[in-house]
Amino acid sequence: MQDIRLAIFDWDGTLMDSVGRIVACVQGAARDCELAVPAPAQIRQIIGLSLDVAMSRLFPLCSDSGATRDERQIAALINRYRHHYLHDATPSPLFAGAGELLHDWQSRGLQLAVATGKSRRGLDRVLDETGLHPLFVTSRGADEARSKPDPLMLELILDELGLSPRQAVMIGDSVHDMAMAEAIAMPRIGVTWGVDSSDALSRHEPVAVVDSMTALRGLL
Repeated sequence: MQDIRLAIFDWDGTLMDSVGRIVACVQGAARDCELAVPAPAQIRQIIGLSLDVAMSRLFPLCSDSGATRDERQIAALINRYRHHYLHDATPSPLFAGAGELLHDWQSRGLQLAVATGKSRRGLDRVLDETGLHPLFVTSRGADEARSKPDPLMLELILDELGLSPRQAVMIGDSVHDMAMAEAIAMPRIGVTWGVDSSDALSRHEPVAVVDSMTALRGLL
């Protein structure tokens, strides 16, 4: 970890406490489209994936009953989800200590980036709302690369900054984050305050799994 020059963060469930809002918005989209409403546990499993992949997994084109779902319905679900996300009142603050950690690492010369399942538009919006945009040297959203766990968004970030996978660390709360980094032998740190458990994260052999922002801050 002494060679690390770049910390790449997932966003939802890692820096921002937005899991509850995502669950509410997916359920709202399902109701709008008159589909069976997924349970929160089902929705948590797709957080971090790009919306098209996430909705296709939650609402397969061919259901167990054999009924065929038109791809246009997946597009409608995505549109309704985006509508709800803009207007839903479920709080989605930064996790306590996240801002302080980012400012501390950046002040000590560590470069920061984001690799997220959000779209570019959605990511820019939350970066501006939180005032964190200036801290990150680069970022990639779901519409700029293939969905996690494909490592393309990490590779694009590394290519832009001229770094190797061993010079960066991926920090995330989901197995999708861990698998993405594992695919290119990038060191990874799992955090347990998001969607996946310590046991699930540990299956991808992270350098550490931490239970608090304070513990994370002490690793670099």
